[in-house]
Amino acid sequence: MRASSVCALLPRLIRFRDAPAYLGMDRNRFNAEVRPHVTEIRIGTQGVAFDRLELDAWADEYIASNGRPGRSKGDTTWDVNAAPDSTFVEGSGTSTNSFEVAEFAKALEKANSRKRKNTS
Repeated sequence: MRASSVCALLPRLIRFRDAPAYLGMDRNRFNAEVRPHVTEIRIGTQGVAFDRLELDAWADEYIASNGRPGRSKGDTTWDVNAAPDSTFVEGSGTSTNSFEVAEFAKALEKANSRKRKNTS
């Protein structure tokens, strides 16, 4: 048996009715997210198709920008090796010690207690 008779050939042009399923999405999502970025090919008077290779390229770009690594056995989240929370790192930044908080509260109280002038 020849290898070519075992393999099914994929068409180069995929009709609009089949393109969303090819990418694993519904027609509305396809129209909103994919269709504006790929070339629409007219077939006859009413037919519309898309180049399979262009759809594949769109999918590759989408995966590269929106994908995340899969989970390994034993991992509970995909970002197990993420950097630690920055609240434990010493360095320069805005101080939030109680003295400054108390001073701010005092200034706020003083500003709110002033009588407003009558402008009429």
